Amino acid sequence: MRLWKWLAALVLVVLVGLGAAYLNRMTIFAMIARSRLPPVEPNRPVTWAQGPATAPEGERPPNVVFILADDLGYNDISFNGGGVANGAVPTPNIDAIGREGVAFAAGYAGNATCAPSRAAIMTGRYPTRFGFEFTPAPVAFERMVGTEAEPGALVKPKFFADRLKDMPPGSTARTPDAVNTLSMPAGEITIAEVLKTRGYRTIHLGKWHLGGKKGSRPEDQGFDESLGFIAGGAMYLPEKDKGVVNAKQPWDPIDRFLWPNLPYAVQHNGSPMFRPKGYMTDYLADEAVRAIKANRNRPFFLYFAPNAIHTPLQAKKADYDALPQIKDHRLRVYGAMARNLDWNVGRILQALKDEGLDDNTLVIFSSDNGGAGYVGLPDVNRPFRGFKSTFFEGGIHAPFFMRWPAAIPAGSRYPYPVGHVDIFATAAAVAGAAVPTDRKIDGVDLLPYVQGKASDRPHQVMFWRSGHYKVVREGDWKLQSSEAQKKVWLFNLAADPTEQHDLSTKEPAQVQRLLALIRVQDAESVKPLWPSLLQGPVFVDRPSGQPQKPGEEYVLWDN
Repeated sequence: MRLWKWLAALVLVVLVGLGAAYLNRMTIFAMIARSRLPPVEPNRPVTWAQGPATAPEGERPPNVVFILADDLGYNDISFNGGGVANGAVPTPNIDAIGREGVAFAAGYAGNATCAPSRAAIMTGRYPTRFGFEFTPAPVAFERMVGTEAEPGALVKPKFFADRLKDMPPGSTARTPDAVNTLSMPAGEITIAEVLKTRGYRTIHLGKWHLGGKKGSRPEDQGFDESLGFIAGGAMYLPEKDKGVVNAKQPWDPIDRFLWPNLPYAVQHNGSPMFRPKGYMTDYLADEAVRAIKANRNRPFFLYFAPNAIHTPLQAKKADYDALPQIKDHRLRVYGAMARNLDWNVGRILQALKDEGLDDNTLVIFSSDNGGAGYVGLPDVNRPFRGFKSTFFEGGIHAPFFMRWPAAIPAGSRYPYPVGHVDIFATAAAVAGAAVPTDRKIDGVDLLPYVQGKASDRPHQVMFWRSGHYKVVREGDWKLQSSEAQKKVWLFNLAADPTEQHDLSTKEPAQVQRLLALIRVQDAESVKPLWPSLLQGPVFVDRPSGQPQKPGEEYVLWDN
């Protein structure tokens, strides 16, 4: 069967040579790549290790449930005054976490793209401190993205070739596992490892995206049990399943790559890949509920990280059918995915109540970065400018809530900047665990601030970096520096929270002061573990799929 697949791919290449224009270069390479995917076994039940039959007497540390959405925009939840399609898709369950706990008005993602943000969350450190600067991506994908003749291409052959020689050994192989060599260093200490010192059962569900080589997988990094996908993601359902509604973005090279190459599969504790049961987000939530029940009588840390609502855009038909008022097909699919995510968040919250754990569980909700411009929808991060892959507020100003009825006053709203790096220290503090002292931890315990016990700001200065593109927020001043573009942007967020008025020419002293802070932070960072292989423009005020106008603002993004 494998030989047959290779022969079929070869025939397609020949057809292209004979003039079959409808099969473009991306399709050919995608089909070849799919033939290299490992086999996916049939669905099998997952057995979660059972905790004690009865709860121990006396107080026990609070459970910690961390729910991390994928590419969920600031405006995609109704708590923030919006919601998909101008409020046509309310998110009452996600909203409840903020309404019944604390909403961070200036909550920041660890990075503007998936994997470095997750590295910041897991370690409580800026990922540039240990070289995890760029999202791991298969070399095969980046070879397919663009040509020298395409000015907007994410990668051009010369740019790629100049950096390929610095890739780690094994990462350039044409195999599905090659990307897993691009991993977070095994010596980094994760939230799960810290909580295990206090007797917590640690469980990961969904996306990992921090590498898959030995020492870097979730089961090597402190998680007792892991069910999900090690690399970037998976299909929600097979493309031709009767229960799915799809929306493709033909202008987006990433989307064109995902459809033929992502498996509909999960792994359990490093097992061979097998098919989940039903729509992926539903399946992961089903298992989260079962894991909560299995561990109801011992403290646990549950990291629920579905790939929703990242592309490929695939909605469950029932959710799509529930939104007939949305006429635009792509927006309706996107809204149906948000609706499904919210429903599954509600199921997890209800499971905590059903098991009598609600009052003594810290629930944290956030998104790994802002909404993506490549889905072609302009309002995902409104009112902020920018999209995923930019450090404008739209790329990093994320939904960020914490709920703990026993300790956090309901209806709280915290105004000062906090970040994903703070989740590590906060979770350690509520568990009574010590944070590592042999390395710089950039995050802080947020509980004294939300409880009114600390009056200063958690952070006076915060940093982000992706290659040549570097950003600092100091107090209410925010400076973005794109060295490749020889450009800076300066904003006063107190007066201009949506970054409409660049003050860089009017405030040269502020520019120099903030650039000096970036230089200090760069000196504390290390060389990236692998180089950026792609670089291209991400427009700030218009999503992909819409005509760009001359002179429109863009960021030259490295990954």
